[in-house]
Amino acid sequence: MDLPIVDTHVHLWDTHLLRYPWLDDVPSLNRPFLPADYRIGCGPVEVEKVVLVQAQVESAQFMKEAEWVSLLAREQCIRIAGLVPWAPLEEGERARPALEVLAGDPLVKGIRRIIQNEPDPEFCLRPDFVRGVQALSDYGLHFELCIDQPQMAAAIRLVEKCPTVRFILDHIGKPHIAERALQPWSGELRVLAGFPNVWCKMSGLVTEADHAHWTRDDLRPYIEHVLECFGFERVMFGSDWPVVTLAATYPAWVETLEWALSGCAQEDVSRLFRENAIGFYRLE
Repeated sequence: MDLPIVDTHVHLWDTHLLRYPWLDDVPSLNRPFLPADYRIGCGPVEVEKVVLVQAQVESAQFMKEAEWVSLLAREQCIRIAGLVPWAPLEEGERARPALEVLAGDPLVKGIRRIIQNEPDPEFCLRPDFVRGVQALSDYGLHFELCIDQPQMAAAIRLVEKCPTVRFILDHIGKPHIAERALQPWSGELRVLAGFPNVWCKMSGLVTEADHAHWTRDDLRPYIEHVLECFGFERVMFGSDWPVVTLAATYPAWVETLEWALSGCAQEDVSRLFRENAIGFYRLE
């Protein structure tokens, strides 16, 4: 890359400090991943700013995670320019005290309450959850949609119910790339992109592909469809580091996306890798 990028999807965690239950099933990631590890992982890629996204800490520790990241930003890593913590949005109006505390930290830009792990495909349509998401606009916060593809239909209805909230779709909605499936994801993504308050994060593609055997050509149809739906005005780059390392190195993912954008205007490439993120996350 001939420009410094803004990485909108980085996870850091310290397994000696906080508890991350999901890591019990992913031994290769079940250790601390800290700013120094991220700098090494980036390799030759120049990263100007980073947005840290909650790492699915044990729910009772969500406020401790946010406090820990704020401490990292102040003391260890000046590139951390934004934080998207977890919050108990399913509590509806009762989530407001937590949202008020989190929004008081200028580093906090939005909330991610993961939906993908919920067995109920319509979990995000429960009345209290909808009210919790609707409350975000009162605090100047957006909501990050982290869903599996079968939950896309419900996510569309959630967005319909929250016209004053800005949304980011994480990991392009997690289509089944390993099976080379485009439908129903492609049609539902087009519907979701029809809402002007929804943006899309170009992240997580390699981990939805065959980890050991994916190729650039496997990813290209999905990248092209995202750009067809959202344009270059509402997409942004995310590494999903260190989860990305299950299937690729950080530089390999950057190079793959840059390859897929070859022939595009440099202005558009810069929007995807940098300008859109600065604007959306208010990183100036």
